Amino acid sequence: MTLRRVNILILVLIAIAFLIIVHRNLLNLNDFLRKENTDTLPGVLHPFDPDFESPRKSGVSRTGEEIPVVITAAEERLGAVIAAMNSVYHNSKSNIVFNIVTMNDTADHLKLWLSKTHLNEAKYKIIPFEPKILNGKISKDPQKADTVKPLTFARFYMPLFIPDAEKAVYLDDDVIVQGDIQELFDTNLKAGHAAAFSDDCDSASSKGIVRGAGNQNNYIGFLDFKKEAIKKLGMRANACSFNPGVFVANLTEWKHQNITSQLETWMERNVEEDLYSRTLADSVTTPPLLIVFYKRHSSIDPMWHVRHLGSTGAGNRYSPQFVKAAKLLHWNGHYKPWGRTSSFSDIWDKWYVPDPTGKFHPVRRHTEDK
Repeated sequence: MTLRRVNILILVLIAIAFLIIVHRNLLNLNDFLRKENTDTLPGVLHPFDPDFESPRKSGVSRTGEEIPVVITAAEERLGAVIAAMNSVYHNSKSNIVFNIVTMNDTADHLKLWLSKTHLNEAKYKIIPFEPKILNGKISKDPQKADTVKPLTFARFYMPLFIPDAEKAVYLDDDVIVQGDIQELFDTNLKAGHAAAFSDDCDSASSKGIVRGAGNQNNYIGFLDFKKEAIKKLGMRANACSFNPGVFVANLTEWKHQNITSQLETWMERNVEEDLYSRTLADSVTTPPLLIVFYKRHSSIDPMWHVRHLGSTGAGNRYSPQFVKAAKLLHWNGHYKPWGRTSSFSDIWDKWYVPDPTGKFHPVRRHTEDK
């Protein structure tokens, strides 16, 4: 081999080594910038680290694709969370992972209660919620303080609770699941849609409604269409609203579209401009969701969200046969199934597990036992 060829070979090897070094440095720079952006960009937050993960029990095995279920746990409603989780877990053989978002002062009570039930066999994570994340985004009006509970906004931040999940199910605590949650999780979301809800005007829900009962809801019931900011959006005031107490989220699309940031923007604008309807009761989480997901959400099977069981006259609105056939029951409204005057509370009773500390008492049970 000539000296010239040797020199060329050496130069080629040096060039290859240089390119390898540059490539590695670029990868390191990319990782650094990604971390730097997460740390400094306004509106981008660190994921909420789980405070506690359930121990894995020997002999208890649920394999296959994980189904993340997000649910919140307020101290005064802890019995509801236990009943809801119990119904989900025992009506499915799927690999369910419960992500329970709660306040720090509730975590110990929740851990103890779960340890005394069959749910101690389930996979679950207890995730502390930091209310400071809502600073500047909710009204400080003392007259509205009772209706603005920080945990109700946890659904806006699901990608932060479960950053590695691509899809998840969100459930309010006042639900009972009678079907296999896998079916709800498998809901097909259209391309570009970050969530699927059940519309308030869906015709299938009326199958179990007794004639003359029940009202449909629309956007004007949640938003003030006299406000310029709402007018500019070009939304129809009579468009069907949806109930966000149960939904399926495509978290990859959610992050891609910055849904959380969009929701926060409308929360902040409401604080400044009072954009929500004055007839709005306690559904303070619904208006920003209606804006962000207007004509941009998929639908879930209405039988997977049979609601208004907590409203006046629910016992006359739905037939017992329809309630039995429903895949998910939701006691949204004033009357809860752990209260004295709720309809179909016997279904909820089936899944309730008494509080080992004695702090939580279903009102009617406590009254009847005396």
